[in-house]
Amino acid sequence: MPSRRDFLRSAALVSAASLAAPLPLRAGPVPPGSARPLPHPGNASPREAARDEDYWREIAGQYRVTDEITNLEGGFFGAMATPVLEAYKGNLERVNRKTSWFARTEFPARAREARERTAAALGVDPDEIVFARNATEALRTLILQYNGVGPGDVVMYADLDYPAMQEAMRGLAARHGATVATLDIPEPATREGILGAYRATLDAHPRTRLLLLTHANNKTGLLHPVREIHELAQARGVEVVVDAAHSFGQVPLALPELGAPYVGVNLHKWVGAPVGVAAMYIRRDALGGIDRVPGSTGPRDRTDSRIQVGTMDFATLMTVPAALDFQDTIGIERKAARLRYLRDSWVLPARETEGVDILTPDDPELVGAITGFRLRGDGSRAGNAAVVRTLEEEFGIFTVARSGLARGDCVRVTPALHNLPADMERLVDALREMAGRP
Repeated sequence: MPSRRDFLRSAALVSAASLAAPLPLRAGPVPPGSARPLPHPGNASPREAARDEDYWREIAGQYRVTDEITNLEGGFFGAMATPVLEAYKGNLERVNRKTSWFARTEFPARAREARERTAAALGVDPDEIVFARNATEALRTLILQYNGVGPGDVVMYADLDYPAMQEAMRGLAARHGATVATLDIPEPATREGILGAYRATLDAHPRTRLLLLTHANNKTGLLHPVREIHELAQARGVEVVVDAAHSFGQVPLALPELGAPYVGVNLHKWVGAPVGVAAMYIRRDALGGIDRVPGSTGPRDRTDSRIQVGTMDFATLMTVPAALDFQDTIGIERKAARLRYLRDSWVLPARETEGVDILTPDDPELVGAITGFRLRGDGSRAGNAAVVRTLEEEFGIFTVARSGLARGDCVRVTPALHNLPADMERLVDALREMAGRP
């Protein structure tokens, strides 16, 4: 099986010349209650498959998306493909028809199947993960129940980390009499620049005990070199919790390759499961570092005793295998290459447009589908909100503004599998016009 680095090098070969091919129109929606047969991807390499518009037109046709707007905000949550949506509706109907009889007799086996499939996709054992309702819940659990921080110690996070996770780190520090250290990810980001920032900040704070580290960033799309940063931290006696909410299903991901013992992932973003399902990973040998849920009498050697979410949506969990099946039909290497192709099809020309500041590097190891930009260097909240509003109201393109970056807010663009290159061309045209305005 090719390594992630091999895949990234291959995906990087999608050139600007290949982006000049004719742009097909959006695929029509699938009528309710029906599903087109899934096309076979053939034996093409990820690089070649990324440019096969006939194939991706068929994939886009598996999504029932509105034609009222060009939606380039695929990072909030992912649309369910038609086969997944139909499976979800069937599961929902079954649960509603059989109610508690089903929940107490058939559901446990279905839940185990979902857990086993998810663990296999992540490259870990089923008893090392447990489901949560979202990555925020999983990561707050890992952070706030971490027991390796004491008075005078330090916890650390970066400006690009998710606000709710930053808040949890501050809460952990306050609870245990620790202090908070922060760092800013350099702009423009490079691999060595990122590693240098973490190395310097860790060295400046030798009592650091826990580091929050985002894999695929939610603001600019930057992919951090997690394994290398984890090695820097580990050499200094620092434990790491990884926010991989945007990783699973966007880029090839095997949790053991990250090195870190604690990770939170979402399944309703890039995997395309129904909203309301995520997973918390605790490496088996690191289970003791996370306290059980307060008051829990569950086994100390079980991941399940570290989180308590109550009754989850039965139908949502039951639909996880269908979502994974759909992803597997495409293949994560092909999917990631296609998403990168869509990203490049707007970033490369926009980067050459005066007044458009692209924040995310083109290094194939540092970017996936998501990219952030500013117009004319404006990092103000009001300015970026205005850009989002103009794109929607004047050009019919939906994006979202993100805040918290050290150098100011930005606009995030996130294509999904239901997008086609024509959507990205519309964005480029809009940005050129907006950048040229006084």
